[in-house]
Amino acid sequence: MRVVSICPSNTEIVAYLGLTKVLVGVDNYSDWPASIQNLPKVGPDLSIDMDKVEDMKPDLVLASLSVPGMEKNIKALDERKIPYIILNPNSLQEIAKDIQTVGEALGFSDLGEEKAKQFLGDIEGIRNKFQSNEKKTKLYWEWWPKPIFTPGGLNWLSEISEIAGGENIFSSEKVASVQTDWDDVKERNPDHICMVWVGVKEEKMRPELVIKRPGWSEMPAIKNKKIHVLEESLFCRPSPRLLDGLRKLVSIIHE
Repeated sequence: MRVVSICPSNTEIVAYLGLTKVLVGVDNYSDWPASIQNLPKVGPDLSIDMDKVEDMKPDLVLASLSVPGMEKNIKALDERKIPYIILNPNSLQEIAKDIQTVGEALGFSDLGEEKAKQFLGDIEGIRNKFQSNEKKTKLYWEWWPKPIFTPGGLNWLSEISEIAGGENIFSSEKVASVQTDWDDVKERNPDHICMVWVGVKEEKMRPELVIKRPGWSEMPAIKNKKIHVLEESLFCRPSPRLLDGLRKLVSIIHE
């Protein structure tokens, strides 16, 4: 098969299946694994060059709706009659289902089922280690600093938090994404601040600016120097690499 992936999380699912050999092109933000670095690029995930995609004569495009604005990619694929599937998971269970779906779409149904079970099994193995923790560590995840965006209860980061023995302080909000403000975060009083600014590399994040927010210097997370600059690629993409993010979070909470 000739497959084009137009979203990093989709590329990472193909890699988890061990099937990167089928990829003939990827979006500009697909940066993992190293073996796909030299593949032709078809543009940023929100501005895919459909002429390039069409020229690659793909048997299948792995599309996504995980970011607002991706709808135009689907419209363009429809107009050009290019075969595609859409992945848009919000939960770990849905990511497992997508692993299975991609395996099946690529002609490896058994492999897809096996790897989906492996993904969920690895998650449960970590969950079981911290089930008995009575006191949950309170976590604040910052997706964007101004205005503040943070994951709500319907996002995988709330699940990741709970599995690691913690609690997302915005898990009570039954949406995937929450827009809030600095005072609201301060009142919820997190034990840890996890910075995962979407689309921003770790070296460009500025924890010193977070610390200077009005009243934040009194928060336990800042008093105890529990502010963490984390890899967006391990926490903000709905892919099997969330397992690596989960393991990293465990080490942060239980250090």
